[in-house]
Amino acid sequence: MTDVIVAGAGPTGLTLACELAQAGVGTLVVERLPEPLRQTKGGALQPRTQELFEERGLLEPLRARAVPTEAAGGHFAMLPVPLDCTVWDTAHPHTLAVPQWEVEEVLAERAVALGATVLRDAPVTAVEQDAGGGVTVTAGGRRLAARYLAACDGGHSTVRKLLGVPFPGRTGTFTAVLADVTLSSVSDLVPTGIGHISTLTREAGGHWVMLAPLGGGRYRFTGGTADDGGQDKGRPVTFEEVAHALRVVYGEQTVLAAMESASRFGDATRQVEAYRVGGVFFAGDAAHIHPPFGGQGLNLGVQDAVSLGGKLAAVLRGGAPQDLLDTYHAERHPVGAWTLHITQAQRALAHPDPGPDVVELRRFLTELLRGPEANKQLAGLMSGLSRPYDLA
Repeated sequence: MTDVIVAGAGPTGLTLACELAQAGVGTLVVERLPEPLRQTKGGALQPRTQELFEERGLLEPLRARAVPTEAAGGHFAMLPVPLDCTVWDTAHPHTLAVPQWEVEEVLAERAVALGATVLRDAPVTAVEQDAGGGVTVTAGGRRLAARYLAACDGGHSTVRKLLGVPFPGRTGTFTAVLADVTLSSVSDLVPTGIGHISTLTREAGGHWVMLAPLGGGRYRFTGGTADDGGQDKGRPVTFEEVAHALRVVYGEQTVLAAMESASRFGDATRQVEAYRVGGVFFAGDAAHIHPPFGGQGLNLGVQDAVSLGGKLAAVLRGGAPQDLLDTYHAERHPVGAWTLHITQAQRALAHPDPGPDVVELRRFLTELLRGPEANKQLAGLMSGLSRPYDLA
């Protein structure tokens, strides 16, 4: 019997494990994968998330693993206007680029050092809630008992499916490829550094590609076709598919030498109606999925975890009333819903083959964001610096 079982050892689950273990709460993390995926995805730490990590002594080890970037400002729908967070009261006005697997490694090391246990190669196969309180989880063939279960197991959450929790929303309209690649030669069109996102993306021949240089000839490749139409995300990503897109967009001089950790992602938008179901709580992608615009996903999950961790610790170790746990939904569900709205708006604006009305809307918003007041407001919303609640 432990206090809390956390399903999922991604950034959300591991942040929650750190929060709970720091407070002396017995914590067991169960993860279906035997090893972390070493893929450069989801690694944009927004200013507010950096503040939270700094408060917990985690920012410096993350900085040590960061990819060098220019201080280029944030973005909205990849419009060519940097969002300026220097006008906000923060010591971290610029996004910090850290590969997701590096974030997970730092968080896992801290969670274990604080007393949490991380059990890998342990997929969840059953969840039972006791009438008198408590949860029993079968993971990796073991039956594990806890007072609470936190489902941080991603957009395809097994816990959510086992409990039959609805995940309403809209299906995706496109799929795209994410891969870590090595290029043996490049044309002059290939970016040499990571600046504002609008400088990293190109479109040609019906393809769009975003290349982010990681050093040593390695790049993070994100790309697709304008007429993809939401094809099956389960299709394997082929070497020739990526090589062809690079040639079309960047010219014949751009040659793919190696590809690793390739996968597909989509832009479906969904959110659970309740972040708490009895003794089970949902956080991160298990609670909400949305288009990957504006660098919101990892940050939203980490901030879910900080909120939930503080409330669970207050009840389990601080003597706070059980009703406090219900405020997790009240606090975080509206934030998740707002993120779904703002990412859907960006999906329309950033379409690689926009109609004439969208083109004019992009021009209008670009000019609007060049004004200091509009820029400050949107920078605060995208970075989390203007949200009127305390996550600490």
